[in-house]
Amino acid sequence: MVYQYHEPSRKKVSAGTGGRRRKYRDRKLSHMGSGFSATKVGEKDDRAAHRCKGGSTKVKAKKISSVNVVVDGKAKKAKILGVIESHNPQYARQNIITKGAILNTDAGKVRVTNRVGQDGVVNGILVK
Repeated sequence: MVYQYHEPSRKKVSAGTGGRRRKYRDRKLSHMGSGFSATKVGEKDDRAAHRCKGGSTKVKAKKISSVNVVVDGKAKKAKILGVIESHNPQYARQNIITKGAILNTDAGKVRVTNRVGQDGVVNGILVK
C-alpha cells in the first residue's frame, strides 16, 4: 500500500513582501493518507482490510464482480460486465470503478453512488 502525505498548497495567497518563507509545521503521521485503490471489474471479489487512525478499519475493494442496484426503492444485486464511462477515459478503458462511473450490468446501465475504494462494495442507481 502506498501512503501519501496530504498538505496544503504552497501557492502564495497574496502579494508577498519578498521575505523568506518558513515551514508552518512538521509533517505528522496522522496527516498521512492512503493511495488510490483502483478497484477493477473481476470474476471474483477481492478485498483488503486497511487500518485507519484510531484503530478503526476500512475495507478496500481491489476487484468487484457485482453491484447493489436500487430500482424503484428496492435493492437488488447485478453482475458487472464493464465500465462504460468515467470522469477519466483511461479508467473506463482499464475497467476501474470510481464514484460517478457508468457501469454496464445485466440489469442495464448503473451509475455508481459510493466511493468504492473506501467502502468495499459497489452501490448504484439505474440510469434511464
